[in-house]
Amino acid sequence: MKPRLRVEDLERSNGRIVGIGRIEEDVVKVAYRRWAPIYDHTFGRVSTEGRKHAAEVINSSLAQGRVLEVGVGTGLALADYKPHLEVVGIDLSPEMLEKAHERVAAEGLSHVAGLYEMDAGDLKFPDNSFDIVTAMFVMTVVPEPERVMRELARVTKPGGEVLLVNHFSQTEGVRGWVERRMAPFAEIIGWRSVFDQSRVMVCDDLVLAERKALRPWGIFTMMRFRKSAQSEQPIAAE
Repeated sequence: MKPRLRVEDLERSNGRIVGIGRIEEDVVKVAYRRWAPIYDHTFGRVSTEGRKHAAEVINSSLAQGRVLEVGVGTGLALADYKPHLEVVGIDLSPEMLEKAHERVAAEGLSHVAGLYEMDAGDLKFPDNSFDIVTAMFVMTVVPEPERVMRELARVTKPGGEVLLVNHFSQTEGVRGWVERRMAPFAEIIGWRSVFDQSRVMVCDDLVLAERKALRPWGIFTMMRFRKSAQSEQPIAAE
């Protein structure tokens, strides 16, 4: 397996890889076409705790309301949402969405209002459409994470939340070394192993309310943002 990213696409500091350039949309589609048949039994198992924790937070945060799951994939999280919520899912990969549709039908998930093929960086929903927007294991995949964050904020209602579950890379230690070694293969595996938290801290109207390392092993992190209501001033992050 040979790396496809050009040398100039890998951002370096003092000889270390600290960032990865744009991964094109068509490359992401190809990668997840390969992943779709085996996703549930590979990465799906690793990400179980993160998905369940996010769903628990959302279930307890809303007595009722609309939830958008960006990057719904094969729909692994859909059954974890309580039936009092109306859930909409979007994904770029038609192969992954096909699996999600099959899951909704097989499990009778009547609270799922719709599943759509859609670009996370160009959401086809009006402003202020959802009470909570969640993106789990998405930001390291999309070509332009900053653009996606702004779209998540746009479709979230004032006073609502944006909830991320994502991998953020380390600069030191064994894990940091492994992440840097994987970096040139980002186009093959379909996600960036080197990804800094600063890339999601781009929206003035989103205030970080909680940041928590999740099991297993703290590989993934949950970040909860609150969208400032129009009449409110942003509050300090906890």
